[in-house]
Amino acid sequence: MPCSKQPDYLQTLSLLHWPLSYLAIFWILQPLFICLLFTSLWLLPTLYFAWLFLDWKTPDQGGRRSAWVRNWYIWTHIRDYFPITILKTKDLPPEHNYLMGVHPHGLLTFGAFCNFCTEATGFLKTFPGITPHLATLSWFFKVPLIRDYLMAKGVCSVSQPAINYLLSHGTGNLVGIVVGGVGEALQSVPNRTTLILQKRKGFVRTALQHGAHLVPTFTFGETEVYDQVVFHQDSRMYKFQSFFHRVFCFYFCVFYGQGFRQGSTGLLPYHKPIVIVVGEPLPLPHIKKPSPEMVDKYHALYMDALYKLFDQYKTQYGCSDTQKLIFL
Repeated sequence: MPCSKQPDYLQTLSLLHWPLSYLAIFWILQPLFICLLFTSLWLLPTLYFAWLFLDWKTPDQGGRRSAWVRNWYIWTHIRDYFPITILKTKDLPPEHNYLMGVHPHGLLTFGAFCNFCTEATGFLKTFPGITPHLATLSWFFKVPLIRDYLMAKGVCSVSQPAINYLLSHGTGNLVGIVVGGVGEALQSVPNRTTLILQKRKGFVRTALQHGAHLVPTFTFGETEVYDQVVFHQDSRMYKFQSFFHRVFCFYFCVFYGQGFRQGSTGLLPYHKPIVIVVGEPLPLPHIKKPSPEMVDKYHALYMDALYKLFDQYKTQYGCSDTQKLIFL
């Protein structure tokens, strides 16, 4: 049920900044750049696209993070809207690299964004010496302007070259991967804890190839901030969602939350706490060519660690004692 807390308008505007900034860049700034090519200001977009050509490989080579962008005051308003916090259960020594599984995906991954792409929750103070990167769809980094905005926040491509680079250049690097991917967005329903993980083993193979430690995390509250309309698999709407996913690589979800007025329905998320619990790192051997059996072994150990993490903290962060973590 929606929370009765009245929205703070500064927090609300900050929250809308996230999706609206992408829409503005994609639908306004990019067409404007192209139109400028046919005006007396043609040199501006020409120089940008020339620089874009030279900078094309940067997203696969560690990106270009900006401490200034990560510390924008606007992120604190997003943090306080829910609020969003991070809980450390074990230290992450900076002499290692880490591959972190982020679960669940939710609809808009508010928790992962705020904790790993900004300093609103104090990640660098919580885990000193660790440089976080959150991996997202590779095609974002082919879009002018959006790519620069994402890299400034420490977001990296989920492509294999990008992850290989971060895990093989120095230590203290952490790459967060939302393992369930966009398919898990359809499972984002309140009071449901279902993860797409059984057959997702590529991240374990990558961790073994680099000797990176696996870190299980669970984001309590991520699936509680919106209600979603779930369609039957035989329905036309579900088939449309599948078609949309094949074309655009993410799902068209029908969801709703609260409105600007108390008790109304709208597209703002509910004011419900989001807590990312970071589990104990799982040390892995460094094996350049791990066998399928070796991957299966550490994948099973990871799932077991994630299940125990959820079970240990579920009642503390809003789940019932009988609620189980389900792997698909």
